[in-house]
Amino acid sequence: MTAIANPSVDCSRRCMRMLCVALFLLALSAACSAYETEYFDWKGLQLYASRNYTDAIAYFDQATNQDPQYVDGWVHKADAQRAMRDYNGSLLNYSRALDIDRNKTTALSGMVEAYTALKEYANASRAAARLTELGPKNKGNWLREGNLLQMQGLYNDSRTKYEGALALDAKYRDAVYGEGISFMALGDDARALELFDQVLEIDPNYKQAYNAEGLAFEGEKNYDKALEAYDKALEIDPKWTLTKANRVQALLALGRLNDSMRALVNT
Repeated sequence: MTAIANPSVDCSRRCMRMLCVALFLLALSAACSAYETEYFDWKGLQLYASRNYTDAIAYFDQATNQDPQYVDGWVHKADAQRAMRDYNGSLLNYSRALDIDRNKTTALSGMVEAYTALKEYANASRAAARLTELGPKNKGNWLREGNLLQMQGLYNDSRTKYEGALALDAKYRDAVYGEGISFMALGDDARALELFDQVLEIDPNYKQAYNAEGLAFEGEKNYDKALEAYDKALEIDPKWTLTKANRVQALLALGRLNDSMRALVNT
């Protein structure tokens, strides 16, 4: 007995095959598009690495034109603009990246650098605070926040951030030093000196701590000790102009006019 074909079944099968083919082609097209986007970004990064920022940006533009949601393309373009000192342009593109992914840490970090270069420390602080919120176990985030607050003269607030870094690493040299500078700015030279001593226990060659000790001793009018600290800094870096100038001031304060004039000539 011959089976009778069912036209509706055949039609359904043909439609299903056509749908499968269409979905396959769509997926293939999307995969190819994604590959192209990543290729453009990769080419841009190669040029960025060779400091050819203008051509790098052209490739990053191709990547974001291909896929406007490709967040890395916006970040990398912003990085290239920042390298060219186009800070306002870079901020615009870091913002575009954050519109796509508000937790994009590379965009936030670049934004901190761009705002800092523009001396817009309050805006830089806000971006840095977001980074700390996203990465509270990263001691560098706390340090960055502390430094930015210190630049704004917010010394008590900066101390809080340095202490956040030190809670993660009690021997974090730069955080101990930063807190010492904040205490000195607040007029507590004795506490600052304790912290600078801690810095030098961690790193005996940290010349900045010796220079800061000299300033703190001057704040206490202990000019002999200040001179000793400056001399130790100059043992590490004999050409450090800043400390040479500070040394001249200490000699003047001690009434050693001839010595100060000789030191000034060699500054």
